[in-house]
Amino acid sequence: MGAVDIAVPPAPLLSRTPMVALLGNPNCGKTALFNRLTGARQKVANYAGVTIERKEGSFSSPAGHGFRVLDLPGAYSLSAHTPDEAITRDVVAGLRAGEQSPDVVVCVVNATNLRLNLRLVLEIKRLGLPMILALNMVDVARKRGIEIDADRLAQELGMPVVETVAVQAGGEKSLLRALDAMWPLHESAPQPLAAIDAVSVEDTQREVRRILALVSSDARDTGNLTEKIDNVVLHPVLGPVILAVLMFLVFQAVFSWANVPMDMIKAGVDGVGTMVKEAMADGLLRSLLVEGILGGAGSVLVFLPQILILFFFILILEDCGYLPRAAFLLDRLMGGVGLSGRAFIPLLSSFACAIPGVMAARTIQNPRDRLVTIMIAPLMTCSARLPVYALIIAAFIPEREVYGFMSLQGLVLFVLYFAGIASAMAVAYVMKRTMGANSKQPLMLELPAYHWPHMQNLALGLWERCKIFLSRVGTIILTLMVLLWFLSSFPGAPEGATHPPIYYSLAGILGRGLEYVFAPIGFNWQICIALVPGLAAREVAVGALGTVYALSQSGEELAQSLTPIIAGSWTLPTALSLLAWYVFAPQCMSTLSVVRRETNSIRYPLMMAGYMFALAYTASFLTYRISLFLIGG
Repeated sequence: MGAVDIAVPPAPLLSRTPMVALLGNPNCGKTALFNRLTGARQKVANYAGVTIERKEGSFSSPAGHGFRVLDLPGAYSLSAHTPDEAITRDVVAGLRAGEQSPDVVVCVVNATNLRLNLRLVLEIKRLGLPMILALNMVDVARKRGIEIDADRLAQELGMPVVETVAVQAGGEKSLLRALDAMWPLHESAPQPLAAIDAVSVEDTQREVRRILALVSSDARDTGNLTEKIDNVVLHPVLGPVILAVLMFLVFQAVFSWANVPMDMIKAGVDGVGTMVKEAMADGLLRSLLVEGILGGAGSVLVFLPQILILFFFILILEDCGYLPRAAFLLDRLMGGVGLSGRAFIPLLSSFACAIPGVMAARTIQNPRDRLVTIMIAPLMTCSARLPVYALIIAAFIPEREVYGFMSLQGLVLFVLYFAGIASAMAVAYVMKRTMGANSKQPLMLELPAYHWPHMQNLALGLWERCKIFLSRVGTIILTLMVLLWFLSSFPGAPEGATHPPIYYSLAGILGRGLEYVFAPIGFNWQICIALVPGLAAREVAVGALGTVYALSQSGEELAQSLTPIIAGSWTLPTALSLLAWYVFAPQCMSTLSVVRRETNSIRYPLMMAGYMFALAYTASFLTYRISLFLIGG
């Protein structure tokens, strides 16, 4: 009796918009490809229960098919060693609650480094999901003399292989055509994760070497531009000098480039305030709009150009491939305080905001190194401090050149940033010795090839930062300013009052009470009022000062901007003391809450707040007293 063929019914067609997951090693161009596919049609959130970023977007193929696309955290293997890799593994394997497994996995690989990238490809293949291999950076590979036979690679892997150049317009077209060729897509489910472990790491590496021997030439470009640049940039003497000069120029540009757009925003806010005052009769509503909203939120909005300029340079250095080199250069310096150069990336991220810096510490495998990095990340001068620094520097530091080419204001800003770095290294030194972890682990980093920054990625990154800043101005800051206006306006001044009405308000009573605590470091009751809402977010302090001083002035003084008001109200020692306070003070509740989530303990955020407040008060006290002694009040 002959064998009977049993027909297996085909899997049902998808009844939803297909989900495409972009997956790959760090520095493979995955996020650039995501930006190329989605443009501005993307949203950023966090995975449920964790602080790891989730980026999702949508796009349409040339044939008109719609797709959702998920940019997964970078991973070297599905055998997860970090929280980021664990998220990637769980999403691909369909193990995260409320997160569907992808319908298509696009594995993005760096064509210049297939040996490292192919291990992950082979692991994902064992899950049995529909796959496409995106051979990215093929243009760079060819310039370096690396030839890859894409057709033979597709044959060996048993999946479509397409060539992409994510940083070029149209560089994603071959991927879109491959997705159209897979249409219609069917329901599929990944194999259990045990399928990955069915093959040993050694066998996987042997398979990688076998495939490379068949599909990749041994040609090498002896004139590799990246190696020539690294000979200079990574030089033991020239390298640190170049890094210091780059950082110095960035802080100079923050002031010198931002003057014109800041003046335009300031004039716009003042113009709106004048229009409101002329159009409305004197009363509570006009006071709320002019002194509360425009005087508060408007005082913060003016610093948007400086924040965008700072991010502009950080994004350029990241996109061109310089940041891993900076980590390499700083490894020896950071090793002196017991940290690895790998902590550089989280600490650099903290210059933007301590929250992503704390979260980026997940990539550090050593638990003690990770904890120390988290504890010192808020000492990096985040962008929220920049409005406070810029306000005080503009009011008290003259706008003149030093040695004929350096801006004095930019030099002061550089010193403040350096003070944050130096204090972080000192705290790390103490913590590492206290924890008894003196051993230094070797630094292992992948140094990507240099390439020109991509303007679309740069524009999207700046737009994302602009939206985040404006959303804070329009939500947290605006809400706190309205609340502060209310507290500063009621119950009002009694008959025969000799001070402005805010002096007798609820906020004034609170500020005068706190003044007893902060008088030794030179803070008046107006500054004390601003410190309280500033606990929610540092930049709120500028808006709070704007509201407080708007309500403290009268007549023609109301038309003045905040800078000349504080220049005439504070002494130089008070201004310097407040700068010292903001170098150290942990005035950001969001950061403390993220530390609580990342460490899964209330002990560490309390410890962080305690030591930072102690440092802030000590530094302000010394700064104020020494300044009084040297230059007087």
